[in-house]
Amino acid sequence: MSIDVEKMPKLGFGLMRLPEKGGKIDHAHVCRMVDAYMAAGLNYFDTAYVYHGGMSEVEIGEALVKRYPRDSFYLATKLPAWSLKGPADRDRIFNEQLSRTGASYFDYYLLHSIEEGRNYEVYEKYDCFGWGLQKKAEGKIRHLGFSFHGSPELLERLLDDHPETEFVQIQLNYADWKNPSVQSGRLYEILHARNIPMIIMEPVKGGTLASLRPELEAVYKAIRPEASIASWALRFAGSLPGVMTILSGMSNDEQMQDNLKTFGNFEPLTDAEQEAVMRVTAAMLDTPLIGCTSCRYCTDGCPMQISIPDIFRALNTNRLYGEEFGPKNLYRNATENGGKASECIECGQCEGVCPQHLPIIGLLKEAAELFEG
Repeated sequence: MSIDVEKMPKLGFGLMRLPEKGGKIDHAHVCRMVDAYMAAGLNYFDTAYVYHGGMSEVEIGEALVKRYPRDSFYLATKLPAWSLKGPADRDRIFNEQLSRTGASYFDYYLLHSIEEGRNYEVYEKYDCFGWGLQKKAEGKIRHLGFSFHGSPELLERLLDDHPETEFVQIQLNYADWKNPSVQSGRLYEILHARNIPMIIMEPVKGGTLASLRPELEAVYKAIRPEASIASWALRFAGSLPGVMTILSGMSNDEQMQDNLKTFGNFEPLTDAEQEAVMRVTAAMLDTPLIGCTSCRYCTDGCPMQISIPDIFRALNTNRLYGEEFGPKNLYRNATENGGKASECIECGQCEGVCPQHLPIIGLLKEAAELFEG
């Protein structure tokens, strides 16, 4: 059963940044967001074994699987290479995911975060593609694919070696289209040329493209004064042929409603709007920002409990606005319940799991000098 891109919901509900209350996922809030999303005729939910420390899969089991008929939605989750110590872990993790979610099968199943190095090597070593096909034959997986953070060269090799791939999830947004460490544009071109359906992650680049410098926002507001800044990034991704679903990691009702407005009567970017996006992108790239998407993979294993993404938000705020928007207050909030940047022991765990390949240790030193000096 092949994937019909045109019949897939254009907006997918990413479950990596769910709303929290008292340090735990806010179940009532998630239910409310799920209901609004489903009521809009949308039904693609994307989680993973590691999101929210494993609780994202549990939460979607409670908020969605127990509350809606199984055939009324698509559920996607992922197998993490970094949790595999041997072939037996494939089934152990998969069965745990079925138990957590309460789902009898997964519509879309991904090998999580393939890139050069360990992740790619682990998936090949334990024949995870072959294992995935077995699960598909058993009816436990409907479609098999992978999420990707590697180079265009690796992507082409993977697709040549694994023609069983039915879809690929890539990071794509206008700021990363020509970013040499992400290469969104080249990855898109490879997949589109092979007619492989694409799921888009980080269309708003971890929220970076939801709020811009005033003079850049003015470019967009002059054309569409009523539209949110985030809607421009979502429409950029949604205007590309071959895109199956665009994931948005919505954390509150306001983000949900704004996204539903954007996709409720979706309008591709016009030529004039494309030109405006190009101008904004060029101006953004004049200010070197840390390309952190707040995936928080780095924080789970940090021995010093440093809230790295929040510290980077303070750094980026300082780079963009100086003291005007209170970056020191952001830093103070980021370190109130965790380690300071200066407490980094340089173990390298964070850099080993960062999908953006950021020099985290060096950036933490920069933050320590700036905010603690």
